[in-house]
Amino acid sequence: MEKTAIMEKLYYEDPYQKTFTAQVLSCEPGKKGRYQVILDQTAFYPEGGGQPYDIGMLGGVKVLEVHEKDGHVVHETEAPLTVGGTVTGEIDWQRRYDHMQNHSGEHLFSGLLHRHYGYDNVGFHMGEDEITVDFNGPLTMEQVEALEREANEVVYANGPIRITYPTSEELEKLEYRSKKELTGQVRIVEVCGADVCACCGTHVTHTGEIGMVKLLSVVKFHDGIRMEMICGKRVLNYLNMVNEQNHQISMKLSAKMDRTADAVQRLQDENFRMKGQV
Repeated sequence: MEKTAIMEKLYYEDPYQKTFTAQVLSCEPGKKGRYQVILDQTAFYPEGGGQPYDIGMLGGVKVLEVHEKDGHVVHETEAPLTVGGTVTGEIDWQRRYDHMQNHSGEHLFSGLLHRHYGYDNVGFHMGEDEITVDFNGPLTMEQVEALEREANEVVYANGPIRITYPTSEELEKLEYRSKKELTGQVRIVEVCGADVCACCGTHVTHTGEIGMVKLLSVVKFHDGIRMEMICGKRVLNYLNMVNEQNHQISMKLSAKMDRTADAVQRLQDENFRMKGQV
């Protein structure tokens, strides 16, 4: 079978699909001793739209990276696969679901910010620890905190997140966010009435799955702001880390965990007095 055959993108049909079977259309040597594999269908999401690629296993071989090239989803594997053979694929679900939670949470927050203040999301990067989002307008901390509260109210409501493919006529009448002019079929992600955005990424189906939206930092960036945020399990991991740090500080200062800031202040005052005496 030629690799020019149409590839079925299973991650769009069902973003919760963890395993699948496929036929190997081609396998060619790549860089760094890797192999570039193209299948007739795949559940591996390639890097795109600010969302990282999936990793996992394919026919018992590790999938290290996944990218889209010339309309094909290319799987970079650590060993070759037999062309024409059938293989079983298994994505790293913990990684994928983390990306889905955080991508949906970013849409929710960006949509609310755009609705209230008209600012656009002009930069989006999903790292391993946090999401970085740039907006082209300023906000006060009071406004940011209000947006965070509203975003989490939408999470608690557990409303639907819908994926649609409007016709060109429907698209002309639809108000949606997009970083660039789009042509052809457009994929629209609607988050519980809070956001309507063109997007090629994978998302959860209900806002409750986002878990929580938590902002970590907000700083001035060019004419707007740059935010760092986390959603889903990342929030629990962050709180556990902060709690452990505070626990260690409380033990070293012999202070209750809700009084560590006061203990640090007393230590600073004492240090200031001792320096004055010296």
